[in-house]
Amino acid sequence: GSGGTLVLMGRRPPASAFIPDAFVFPGGKVDPDDRRAPCPIPLAADTERALRSSASVSETAARALAHAAIRETYEETGLFVARPAKFHAPGSGSWRAFEDRGLAPDHAALGLIGRAITPSVSPVRFHARFFFADARAARGELRSNDELLDLAWYPLEEALRLPIIDVTRFMLEEARAFAAQPPHPGGARQPGRRLFVHYRGEKPVLTYESGSVSTR
Repeated sequence: GSGGTLVLMGRRPPASAFIPDAFVFPGGKVDPDDRRAPCPIPLAADTERALRSSASVSETAARALAHAAIRETYEETGLFVARPAKFHAPGSGSWRAFEDRGLAPDHAALGLIGRAITPSVSPVRFHARFFFADARAARGELRSNDELLDLAWYPLEEALRLPIIDVTRFMLEEARAFAAQPPHPGGARQPGRRLFVHYRGEKPVLTYESGSVSTR
């Protein structure tokens, strides 16, 4: 945006069993079809390398994670992170909407900000990867839904003041640092570091994949 970086977020419904009323990014878990879907537009080499080296992820798993991010973004926002290309949807689920429009999921549009593993005391456990994509890589119209309320593009500084959990705040801070970097002359930028958030008890530990460690 003309006033600075915007980020797409929405609020979880009040009746949610996990972090109700918190603002979050679009996302969700890997579905079986995400593992079967073809990949005509692969991940950038740097993004795939970061995904696979950070937690011994296989090539197939890295592709499924990227597919899940793109599919969940479509399901929760109506936006296709996709490009015109030949694509055969597995099954009859959400991937069919991509095929019907002649679009293929654009893995090349994705970069990786970081990953996080919830504390062992959390009622819901996950090992999440946090991707980013330039809004210009998305097609379609933003639409609200029952999964994310108040869905909108929020100025990044405003997003940091919304009701968010600590992991969301850490990733937004990484996004802010990344957005402040000068444009890359060779095309799409990639972050020079990826954040890994894990916990000792309930205390978050922030480790960069480069090896430096800090705690908050």
